[in-house]
Amino acid sequence: MAETKFLLIYLNDHLAGSIAGEELAKRAASSNEGTPLGDYLDTFISEINEERGLVERTIEELGGKPDWLKGMAAWVAEKAGRLKLNGQITGYSDLSRLVELEGLVLGVTGKLGMYRVLHDIRNVHPAVATVEWSALIERAEGQRARLEEFRLGAARIAFTEVPVSAAFGSS
Repeated sequence: MAETKFLLIYLNDHLAGSIAGEELAKRAASSNEGTPLGDYLDTFISEINEERGLVERTIEELGGKPDWLKGMAAWVAEKAGRLKLNGQITGYSDLSRLVELEGLVLGVTGKLGMYRVLHDIRNVHPAVATVEWSALIERAEGQRARLEEFRLGAARIAFTEVPVSAAFGSS
């Protein structure tokens, strides 16, 4: 069945994206430890892990298996992305925070799109119907909104003289 083959490829692509997203979130959380952003990202990372488990289970229920080669490639790509110049020779800059948050917002937007597709086709594939996609859609919308708040705060920090504590509050 071609549509199942395509669905498995689609799910594995998103699974790989979640690996890259988790690595990006871990890096951002570590660099923002002790701030409201760092605290939020710790929770966000737990949610990514939970959601990835649901996607893995769906892949398996469709008769496929997670493509760990794609996952490894995503992991390597995220590490290579760290080489991007951020206005400093070494270390973390205020621009690093903004770029990381933009990457996370884009990732959550992609995940939200996947959840909407899976919700829409849930009646076609019994394996897809076992997950409450509408709840995950709601969660992803909340994640995107919260990350967007932090992203705008990061832009104020990077491009004005607003300190981190004023942009994000204290934890």
